This record gives sequence, structure tokens and C-alpha cells, in this order.
Amino acid sequence: QVQLVESGGGLVQAGGSLRLSCEASGRTFSSYAMAWFRQAPGKDREIVATIGRNGGYTYYADSVKGRFTISRDNAKNTVYLQMNSLKPEDTAVYYCATDRLIGTIATRYDYWGQGTQVTVSS
Repeated sequence: QVQLVESGGGLVQAGGSLRLSCEASGRTFSSYAMAWFRQAPGKDREIVATIGRNGGYTYYADSVKGRFTISRDNAKNTVYLQMNSLKPEDTAVYYCATDRLIGTIATRYDYWGQGTQVTVSS
């Protein structure tokens, strides 16, 4: 059984930073792509960033490009999302997800974490 456990969310002022972590267990972490999605109240879940199996390929949504960085440590079975210059519109529940192939569509991902709340105050 695959498990993904996110941590690192919280309340931060606009312009601040947070680092999210997602630790995976239950299968060979390095064989799977990882992604971060987010969902704000009343909105659809949207891609934030995704990273390939060895970290050599990354994709970012335009809304976070230049501010967020996705990375992974395969030795620790963990994927990270460093979020800098946070804005109130970044407020959402952030989820990590895993799939064999890298992609930006939420329905393609077969395992999800429980989510961690990020709130950015103005």
C-alpha cells in the first residue's frame, strides 16, 4: 500500500517562505514521478509542479514559476516544494501525488497524500 504524508504547511505573511515535504512509502520511490497540486476553496485542483524520477525534469505552473522549486531526495523517499515570495492567492490545500509517468492532469495520478494547508495573509 502506497502512503504519502505531507508536512510543512502553515500560516505565513505575504512575501514569506515555506517548505513542504512529502514522504512516500510502499513502493520504489525512485521509479515514479512526483507532483504537487493545490486546491483552493471553490476551485478545481490544479497542478503546481511535477518532477521526474531522477529529478532531471521539472515542470511548473506559470503562476508559481520563479517562486517555487520542486526537488526530490530518492535516498529519503521524499519530495519537497520550496515556496518563496508567497502571495495570498497561493492559499490552498497542497497535495502531493505519485504516478509512473510525469504529467499535469490530476486524474492521472493514482496515489495522493492527505494534504497540508497553506495560508498566506496579506
